[in-house]
Amino acid sequence: MVITVAGNKKEVKDDLTVAQLVVDEKVETPEYVTVTINDEFVESGTFDTTVLKDGDTVEFLYLMAFTNEQIERYSRHIILKEVGAKGQKKLLNGKVLIIGAGGLGAPLAMYLAAAGVGTIGIADADEVDLSNLQRQIIHATKDVGKPKVQSAKETMEEMNPDVKVITYHTFVTSENIMDLIKDYDFIIDGTDNFPAKFLINDACVMAKKPFSHAGIIRFKGQLMTYVPGEGPCYRCVFKNPPPKDAVPTCKQAGVIGAMGGVIGSLQAMEAVKYLLGVGDLLTGYLLTYDALKMEFRKVKLPQDTHSCAVCGDHPTITELIDYEQAECDGVL
Repeated sequence: MVITVAGNKKEVKDDLTVAQLVVDEKVETPEYVTVTINDEFVESGTFDTTVLKDGDTVEFLYLMAFTNEQIERYSRHIILKEVGAKGQKKLLNGKVLIIGAGGLGAPLAMYLAAAGVGTIGIADADEVDLSNLQRQIIHATKDVGKPKVQSAKETMEEMNPDVKVITYHTFVTSENIMDLIKDYDFIIDGTDNFPAKFLINDACVMAKKPFSHAGIIRFKGQLMTYVPGEGPCYRCVFKNPPPKDAVPTCKQAGVIGAMGGVIGSLQAMEAVKYLLGVGDLLTGYLLTYDALKMEFRKVKLPQDTHSCAVCGDHPTITELIDYEQAECDGVL
């Protein structure tokens, strides 16, 4: 009969047990391995009596210093061939910085914490306001008046004690951003204003840090991912911030609450894929979403970055700039 073991099809003898397969495959430290058949866990005490059938798919999940609680918590990740125990370990060792604990930062922070990203930094200078609660689901009514980073930290740590949350209750500026991003593997722009978005882009390009950009307003959202050397940066697409007050803010134009969940979750997915090293990232593409039309568009961006003012061959922007900003700028 033919079965699939760790992604490889193999011809094996009929009536093969899991215990014998463990021996045949020379599984290291078999006493600490978890086995799944067709995405279902096999009880460790039943290896001798569990008989494999033609067409079965078998995976060996190595403990890799996981606790029993972690194996259970991340079981839906571990059974994915793109993740597995090794991938989950990458997530637990991963470091992601979220700049902005608002409409985008709130849902993506919760998904990264739930996924087991081991170290999550979150930077925001604001306090929770009652008007935030329509979309910023990491905060609750009891948190009104509390620093957003503190509220976010409490929610994330309650959700997953494996996660170390580092808070930065400060405005992100040209003076501090390089120190903030230096120790992180991936940066996420969850801000609500153009000056911050250009500052994050320029700093990440200069520091050679990958990051996810996103923005939301009304019923629309957009996102893109920058990885050094693999495609255009934000400034390749949008050369300079618009003049102050030229674009309506979300206070003026409004934003549907669930839009932050849609786009923020996609940013979390980009971060997880980057840490795992799987799938295709939104490098070289701008993904747009129109909720009223229920329409996604993946727009290919120009690949010529040579003339970019910050990531080009001869950059003209060599120092970080603090542009004048309005609160809660729109992005589309």
